[in-house]
Formats: sequence, structure tokens, C-alpha cells
Amino acid sequence: MDRMQPTPTARPLTLRSQVEEFLRRSIMTGRFAMGERLVERELCEMLGVSRPSVREALRALEAEKLVTIIPNKGPIVTLLTREEAGDLYALRALLEGYATREFTRLASDGEVERLGEAVTALHEEAAGGDRDRLLAAKARFYEIIFDGCGNRLVKEFLSSLFTRINLLRATSFSRPERLAVSLREIDGLYDRIRSRDLDGAQKAAEEHILNARAAALPVLDERRTAT
Repeated sequence: MDRMQPTPTARPLTLRSQVEEFLRRSIMTGRFAMGERLVERELCEMLGVSRPSVREALRALEAEKLVTIIPNKGPIVTLLTREEAGDLYALRALLEGYATREFTRLASDGEVERLGEAVTALHEEAAGGDRDRLLAAKARFYEIIFDGCGNRLVKEFLSSLFTRINLLRATSFSRPERLAVSLREIDGLYDRIRSRDLDGAQKAAEEHILNARAAALPVLDERRTAT
């Protein structure tokens, strides 16, 4: 794996912050899978940094519930329980279904066109095979919907769950067949938005989330059995 690349910011990040951001991004995009051990020595070699920098970053991510420290085993990427994941998917289906319905009702033609451009970009990133860029494109698709749904609290609440949502997206995409199905679902969802089909758009959004749940839960069960 490539060594850590600093993230451009207005202010230079400290070394620990750079390590922390690299690990956070790697977990949220599925580079480090839920339940995977995070071996300090290997991380030091990978990133070219000292062990104290890695340890401090891991403690910070433990506070964010991205990392779990297991006695006599060390840090692992936090593995959500089936119940936690199920609850999160159910909440997403409820809120994202509502947001999609309201976007379909309220969005300007220009906003719908931008959503179509995001769908095109999502297909392009899927073909490119870069998971980081794929998840960013998926996030951009939803960002347009949330920005245009007319309910600021929906976006704020879902943003607070962003880390765990991305963990689950990376998990559902770990099944090779899921990506192609997901893209077809997104296409169908966009068609309903474009035709201003409120009920159809809401239902398509909810079904997309529930289908992702069906793909992700068996993966979570496998990983929990292996840990």
C-alpha cells in the first residue's frame, strides 16, 4: 500500500493529525475492513512514522468509535453488531426516503440536472475501480438530494452518522455483485425523480437502502464469526 500522502489544507496538519486522517479515511472507505486488526508495527512501516504517532491516532479514532481496543489482542476496526447495523439501515431508509420525496417535489430543473450529472459520475467511478472515488461520488449524489430536500435537520442528522454510514456502504460494496445492482437501483431512482414521481421516488430510495442492508448483514456476520 502507498505511504501516507498529506491532505492539502489551509493550515499544515501535525504529523499525528495526518496519520489520524489517513487511518480515518482508510476505515471509512473500506481499505481497512470492519473487524480487521490494526497492527501498530505494520502501520508504522506503511506510513513511515513512529509508533507514538500511530498510537495517538488510534486513541483518537477509538474516541470516534471507529477503532475498538480489544484486551490481549489490540486495536481493530470497529465491527458493528447486526442490531446496530439493522437500526442504522432502518433509520436511513426512513430519512432518505423522506428526503428523496421532498427533493422530487421541490427541486428545480437545474438541481435535477445536477443530480443526473452525479449519477453519470457515479457510473464513471464504478468503471474506474477506485473505491475511494466511488464512495465520494455516492456521497455527492446524496449531498445534492439532502441540499435540495428543504429540510436542514435531515441533512444535519444524517451527516452526524456519516462515518458509520460509509462503513456500511463499504461493507455492502464488498460483495462484487452488489455494485452493479446498486447502480441499476440508482438509475431507477433518478428516473422517478426526473419524472416527478413522488411515491415512486420515495419507494425506490427506501428499497435501495433495504437492499444494501440485505447485502451487508451477511458480511457483518462473517466478519464477526472470524474475529
